[in-house]
Amino acid sequence: MRGRNTERDRIGRLLADARQGTGGALLLHGEAGIGKTALLDWATGQADGARVLSVEGIESEMELAYGGLHQLFLPVLDLVDALPGPQAAALRAVFGLTADGVRDGFTVGLAVLTLLSEAAADGPLLCLVDDAQWVDQPSVDMLTFAARRLRAEGVVMLFAVRDGAPGATVKGLPGLLVEGLERTAAAELLPGLPPYVVDRVIEEAGGNPLALIELSASLTPAQRAGRIGPLALPEAATGRPSRIQDGFLEQIRRLPEATRQVLLVAAADDTGSLAVVLRAAREPGTALDHLEPAERAGLVVLSGELLRFRHPLVRYAAYRSAPLARRIAAHRALAEALGAVGQAHRRAWHLAAASTGPDEQVAEELERVAEWAGNRQAMASASAAYERAAQLTADPDRRARRLVQAARKAADAGQDERCGALADQVRLPLADPGVAADFARARAVVELGYRSPDRAARILLDSADPTGVDLTRVDPTGIDPTRVDPTRVDPTGADRPDATASLLTDAVHAAWSGGNAALIEEIASRAPDLPVLAVPARLFGGDVPGALDALRQLVERSRDAGTGVMDRLMTGIYCQLTGDHQAARQAAAGAVAHCREQGISGWLPTTLDLLVRAELALGHHDEATARGTEALGLAEYYDLAHRAAHLRAVLAMAAALRGEEEQVRTLTDEALAYARPRGVGRATADARWALGLLELGLGRAEAALAELEAARREVAHPLLSLPLLPDLVEAAVRAGRPERAADAARQLDAWATALGRPALAALAARCRALTGPDGAAEEHFTTALALHEGGSAFDRARTALLYGEWLRRLRRRIDARDRLRAAREDFERLGARPWADRARAELGAAGGETVLTTRQDGPISLLSPQEREVVRLAATGASNREIAAQLFLSPRTVGHHLYRAFPKLGIGSRTELAGLLAS
Repeated sequence: MRGRNTERDRIGRLLADARQGTGGALLLHGEAGIGKTALLDWATGQADGARVLSVEGIESEMELAYGGLHQLFLPVLDLVDALPGPQAAALRAVFGLTADGVRDGFTVGLAVLTLLSEAAADGPLLCLVDDAQWVDQPSVDMLTFAARRLRAEGVVMLFAVRDGAPGATVKGLPGLLVEGLERTAAAELLPGLPPYVVDRVIEEAGGNPLALIELSASLTPAQRAGRIGPLALPEAATGRPSRIQDGFLEQIRRLPEATRQVLLVAAADDTGSLAVVLRAAREPGTALDHLEPAERAGLVVLSGELLRFRHPLVRYAAYRSAPLARRIAAHRALAEALGAVGQAHRRAWHLAAASTGPDEQVAEELERVAEWAGNRQAMASASAAYERAAQLTADPDRRARRLVQAARKAADAGQDERCGALADQVRLPLADPGVAADFARARAVVELGYRSPDRAARILLDSADPTGVDLTRVDPTGIDPTRVDPTRVDPTGADRPDATASLLTDAVHAAWSGGNAALIEEIASRAPDLPVLAVPARLFGGDVPGALDALRQLVERSRDAGTGVMDRLMTGIYCQLTGDHQAARQAAAGAVAHCREQGISGWLPTTLDLLVRAELALGHHDEATARGTEALGLAEYYDLAHRAAHLRAVLAMAAALRGEEEQVRTLTDEALAYARPRGVGRATADARWALGLLELGLGRAEAALAELEAARREVAHPLLSLPLLPDLVEAAVRAGRPERAADAARQLDAWATALGRPALAALAARCRALTGPDGAAEEHFTTALALHEGGSAFDRARTALLYGEWLRRLRRRIDARDRLRAAREDFERLGARPWADRARAELGAAGGETVLTTRQDGPISLLSPQEREVVRLAATGASNREIAAQLFLSPRTVGHHLYRAFPKLGIGSRTELAGLLAS
């Protein structure tokens, strides 16, 4: 551990915290051989009696869904029985202990978190994930899911990943770059060498500890004595990993031929099982003897059941040093050995590795592996299996279908860039209408995710025409394309009546993201009688009653458990568009639940986005911020830059309500940097709206008006700009520019009348009070307050504030105080501080009290957002396990939050929570 003080201090602090019951995680990353594994070994030595679980990534096993997770938890599988029923069932399914599928990928993540907590029940737990880039992606996803939620579990998770290596990605964890050793520490690894040789080895190795050791070990006696020339160690280090490999290769070449052959089988193996390696070597007794020279040389470590290579690069050298024919033979032998013990998924991958050309039988086995992985929400592994199956397919139509399914599963896994790369491999034209529809979706995913939402909509719209489906005969319930089993698709497309319908629905969604009303209307007009398109077709066509009738049918249908995610999503969007925010919230919650149950993680940030907007519209600001933060984290984790821009804009709105100016500007700058050059109109409009709302709350009316008018121009259709019109009207009036409010007030009034929503009608009445004659203002204000009942508390408070200001200007101070006091209390309870400050100032001017109340000096304000959410659920009577399942925490972390919250709230037990919150 020479020269590793920084790394040891960081790991040591995590271990010390774990002994005090606090959890944490760290990602160690750097080049091959830099010392990441040595740091993990050091951490093990510092664990002081803590339980240690570890998994080492194996390159050939990285497509085996949940293989890494199973390896890590093998010593504690008995604890699975202690988990809540659904979590235990999910882990048994992904470990292959049962034949059940997994409906909810998040249940697996929560099960991992709970199992870690259970394993740490009697003391600290250290989890080591070495060579994480070679652990299968589903395992990495679940482990990082748990690592990001460690709080009070006494668990330390250390991940080591090789920079630049293809494979699984580890995201969202605090990282520490492990760099080369400085010269003094490096020289200590080279005892007995002349200074000139030391300098040359250090220069060539670049401070890489493994390179230092292996290069020095491979020197000839003459070189060690100092007779070293430029050909032995080149002047330019152009391939450091290959130099390290050369050191390992030299050691392996010195071994007997029989030993090298068994090492090859072990290197090709992905189980780490000594029994499997010996069985595949065909002569178990003799093979064990053959391993002895490798064990004596320190290249492998053997136990009663396991075979472990000293370093992953030793495995790589043992495998790559063998001729291709021998590598193929090793994979075939392993496939045969694994078939005998019932490991069909590993067998399929070994057969694929042994294939040198098209092989339909192996391709079919891989397709079954893809189906198995997909049923367990391991979309990345399913995509990899489809891709390899396609590579082994000679028939062009089947190859295209498998590539398209690989792309679709990559999109479901949130791997948009890989989705595009797979789609690029598909040869056109496609004869199968169903495959063509899926291909269009894959292309649109990439276009929407990285470039233009309008172009994505056009791709889908153009692809809808050739499918040849009579839309009048489409089942109105639709078929959710995310739930179609791709391995059972009829090649003729006869079982895909949903193709055109779903393509057009996806196209409308893309156009909605771009804020392009004309394109939405064009798409919807292609199939105006299709239920999910009837709403925009009629709404933008001027038939508002017809649109509302169609929407009522959609809302009713969305309550059906079989409704797909896109239909739920669009139903919620239409409800939001027409001002029915309660229905929008229900549809959004259903879409979120559907994504969690089906493991469609790529769509989860989008459905959460809709839920956030519904919560904001209803005045549930804390809930909106919590859900939005979760969604943005997921979008960033999956590199969904398009969705992240939308989420930053909507989170900026929530921050604007709280007056968090720096946060608003940071979020909007990032959102606009993505959205503006790509024509993402809605994200641009929302970001400008957030800026306008911030300025309005802070009393800068001119600046607010400029931002709100710019936002309105981004989505030209009045229906799309409807939610921001009340703010624009208020800004114009406050800025002394009532003429710039007239058109917005008129449009708001017209649509509120047409749509008949009380919340919209209340806002329209408020705007009439602001823009109309003073003689009618009071009637409009009182009408608005009556219509606000049961709706958004924030909107009601803003109307009360404006009404109170109007009353004060008329010197009706006593009447003004009642309205201003109510507004102040609502604003303070909601945490809308700029608005509360305005109400307090107005109340003071009206002769009322100006002391802080409720939220700002109350005990609830002392809690963190996570503590508030835990307390809120505990007050309903939910147990720690139930709260943990809902918030994706461990029961121990829930208990920790309550332990910290009770003293802040001045209470001693859960029974006091309900009364406290009610007060």
